Amino acid sequence: MVQAYILIQTEVGKARDVAAAIQKIPGVVRVDAVTGPYDVVVLTEAHTVDELGSLIVSKVQYVPGITRTLTCSVVNL
Repeated sequence: MVQAYILIQTEVGKARDVAAAIQKIPGVVRVDAVTGPYDVVVLTEAHTVDELGSLIVSKVQYVPGITRTLTCSVVNL
C-alpha cells in the first residue's frame, strides 16, 4: 500500500463541507480539520502510486470549495 497526506486550503467557511465530502471518498483513511495555513488534512491510501494519483486528481480535487492542495507521499525510513 502507498499512502499520502493531502493538505487542503478551502474557500472561507467551507472547511466543514469539504471535510464531510472527502470523508465519503473510497481510499480516504482519515480527514481532520486543522488550523494554520491549511484547513483540512487528509490521509489517503491505495495499492499503487498510479491509483493514488487517480484518487487525488479525479476525486479529491473535484470536491467543491477546495482552492489548493499539496500532496505529501508517506515514505518508510
